[in-house]
Amino acid sequence: MPEPGQDAASVQITEAALLRPASNWALFTAFTSLAMQGFGGVIAVAQHELCVRRRWLTAQEFLELLGSAQVLPGPNVCNLSLMVGDRFFGWRGAFSALAGMMLLPMVVMLALAWLVALTPPATATHDAVKGALWGITAVAGGQIIGTVLKLSAPLRQHPLGLPAAGALALGALLMMTWLRWPLIWVLLGLGVAACVWTYLVLRKKERTAS
Repeated sequence: MPEPGQDAASVQITEAALLRPASNWALFTAFTSLAMQGFGGVIAVAQHELCVRRRWLTAQEFLELLGSAQVLPGPNVCNLSLMVGDRFFGWRGAFSALAGMMLLPMVVMLALAWLVALTPPATATHDAVKGALWGITAVAGGQIIGTVLKLSAPLRQHPLGLPAAGALALGALLMMTWLRWPLIWVLLGLGVAACVWTYLVLRKKERTAS
């Protein structure tokens, strides 16, 4: 438990302190709750929900699963829900987690689309909606930045060390923002190089230990 005044998100959950979802229904309700909080992207709240609040994953495990989810085709958060569900209850857990991620948000979006279609096109109404959406984007951007800062903590335990891991992250950022490389080329270029480098470092450590 965190000390008084200590941010719960800063507490590193160890593997011995991890909990396990009680059932597929628990997975479904957890990911439904997570999806309904995901304004601007579910990843912004997934780390807190899965690692801090429910204690199903350590920060390092979450980062590893998220990395795999980003490499695989399809929406990152759907890939993440499938992997977390499969981790605990196999294909049934994967289905339950994905259903929780998609079912209620889909119903809400269809209901909103239906209400908008019934609303007469008034300029004032559309301007108000546009302003609200602009406000949400600012909050979503702040959430994503905060999540990135939280996810950077496990990099201290990375085999390459924090400076090298930070340099790789900065390189990926520059490739996508300054050079404007497509994500696939960043993954095939810098991502493959990082994998090979990490593999060589781990092999060297194994040889030294033996």
